[in-house]
Amino acid sequence: MEGHRRAPARAMLKAAGFSDEDLAKPIIAVANTWTEIGPCNLHLRELAEYVKVGIRKAGGTPMEFNTVSVSDGITMGTEGMFTSLISRDLIADSIELVGRAYPFDGMVCLAGCDKTHPGVAMALARLDLPGLVLYGGPTAPGCVEGKDVTIQDVFEAVGQQNMEPARYRALENGAGPGAGACGGQFTANTMATAFEVLGLSPLGSAGAPAEEQERKDVAEAAGCKVMDLVRADLRPSHILTRTSFENAIAAVAATGGSTNAVLHLLALAKEAGVELDLEAFDRVNERTPILADLKPGGRFVAVDLHRAGGVGLVAKRLLEAGLLDPSPLTVDGMSLGEALAEVVAAPGQRVVRDFDKPLQSSGGLAILRGSLAPEGCVVKLAGHGRRFHRGPARVFDREETAFEYVRAGHVKDGDVIVIRYEGPRGGPGMREMLAVTAALHGAGLGESVALLTDGRFSGATHGFMAGHVSPEAAVGGPIALVREGDLICFDVAARHLNLEVDSSELDKRRATWSPRPSTVPRGVMSRYAASATSASEGASLCN
Repeated sequence: MEGHRRAPARAMLKAAGFSDEDLAKPIIAVANTWTEIGPCNLHLRELAEYVKVGIRKAGGTPMEFNTVSVSDGITMGTEGMFTSLISRDLIADSIELVGRAYPFDGMVCLAGCDKTHPGVAMALARLDLPGLVLYGGPTAPGCVEGKDVTIQDVFEAVGQQNMEPARYRALENGAGPGAGACGGQFTANTMATAFEVLGLSPLGSAGAPAEEQERKDVAEAAGCKVMDLVRADLRPSHILTRTSFENAIAAVAATGGSTNAVLHLLALAKEAGVELDLEAFDRVNERTPILADLKPGGRFVAVDLHRAGGVGLVAKRLLEAGLLDPSPLTVDGMSLGEALAEVVAAPGQRVVRDFDKPLQSSGGLAILRGSLAPEGCVVKLAGHGRRFHRGPARVFDREETAFEYVRAGHVKDGDVIVIRYEGPRGGPGMREMLAVTAALHGAGLGESVALLTDGRFSGATHGFMAGHVSPEAAVGGPIALVREGDLICFDVAARHLNLEVDSSELDKRRATWSPRPSTVPRGVMSRYAASATSASEGASLCN
C-alpha cells in the first residue's frame, strides 16, 4: 500500500473510512460467514466486532468481508440440501479469492454451521496466511416439559405417528433457545472439536456458549492472537501435518463425533498437501475409546463439555494414554502438549470419562469395504452396540421416497434401507439423510433396521448406518446394481459391507446399467456434479 502507484487504492480505502495510520499497520482480514437465515451464524456479525477490537488492541487493522452460508437444519429433507456440501467448496473459493485480491497480513475466519467450518479452514490452508478459525459457539439446549431438548428431538418426533400436534409445536418452539450451533456433538461441534486439537483454533475456544459474555471474550482474544501469529510468521503449513490430522481424528473418535468429519478432514488435508486416507480414520478409531458422553448417542451437549473442562480435557486424557502426539504446533503459539498442560477437569464433572472407564472401547466410526463399497464407506458406531446386520434391501433412488416409505409404516424389522443417487455427483451435493434416520428412530425401528447410502448422514444421526458408499451410484458403483430384496450384510468386525448376489448376476445388471442424465444442466451445482471427487477422497473440487 506504499508509493505513488498505490495512491488510487489508498484513496478507495480512505473513502471506506481507513486512515494513513490504519494502512501503515498489519492488515488482518476478518472472513465472516454471518447470515440471519438460521441461528448457527446469526450472531457472527456482532462477534466479528469483538475480534476487531482484539486486532486493534494488538496493533493491527481489521478489514471484514462476508461469504455464503447454508443451514443444514433448515434445508434437511428438501432439495435445498443439495447445496449444503457444495457450499463448503464455494466458501473456500470465495475467501481464497478475496484473500488473493488484497494484501492481507493475516486472517481470522469466523464459522458457525456445518459447512462453514471446513470451508473457511480450506481457504486458510490455500492462502497459508498466519491465521486461525474461530467458532461462533454452541447454543444452549432448549427446555420442553422440564427436559433438555435439541433439534435432534424435533427431527425424531416427525417419525412418531401418534404425537399430539401440541407436543410437536412445543418441541418446535422450544428446541432452539437462541443463536449458536446445534448443541449436540453434531457436525458443527465435531469440527470445532477437531480444529482445536488440529491446532487451527485456540484451545478452549470451541465450547463457550454463543450468547454468553465468555464467547465475546474468546472472540477478542482471537483478534489479539492473530497478531501474535503474524509477528511469529506462524502459518497453517506449519500446523497442518499428518500427525496433527491424526490427533484431530482421535478427538473426533473419543467424542463420538459426526461422520462428516471424515469428508471434511480429507478435503482439508488435500488442500494442505497432507496425505490422508480412509484407513487412517479406521486405524485411529479402532485404538481410541469414546470418553465423552455426548448427544446424539449420549446424555450431554457441547456447553456441558465446556463446563466440564472442554475439548482440552478429552485431548488431555488421550495424551496421558499415549493416543495423542504432543509435538504439533498450534495457533496458541506452542505445541499441543504444552497447551494441554494447563487443562483441568471441573470438580465432579460427569461428561468426560476416565480413560479406564470408557463409554465404548473403540471410537465412534469404522471404515468398511466389500463388494458393495470397494472404495469404502463410513459406519457410525457411537450410541449403539450393533456390529452385524444381514437383511433384505429396500431400494430407493431418492431420499424423499424413502422417507415416505418409512412414514407409511412399510419398513419391517431386519430391513436394509438403501438410498442411492445421492452421492457427490449423483445428487449432486451428497445430501444428509437425517429426515429418514430420525423417522426410523421415531417409529421405534432404530435398533432393528440398517441403512446405507452414497449420501451423507447428519451429525445428529444415530443407529446402524453406512454413509459415503463409494463408488457412488451415479458413476456406476455397485450400489447402483442393488435390487429390491437382495441380501446385504454389514460386518463391522470383518470391516465388510457386502452385497450377497452372485458375480455373474451382477455382471448382467452392470451390462444394462447406464448413467442418468444430469438434473442440473447449468450453474454451480452442474460444475460440482461434473468435477467433485469421490466421497472416499473428501467429495471436494480440489485438484
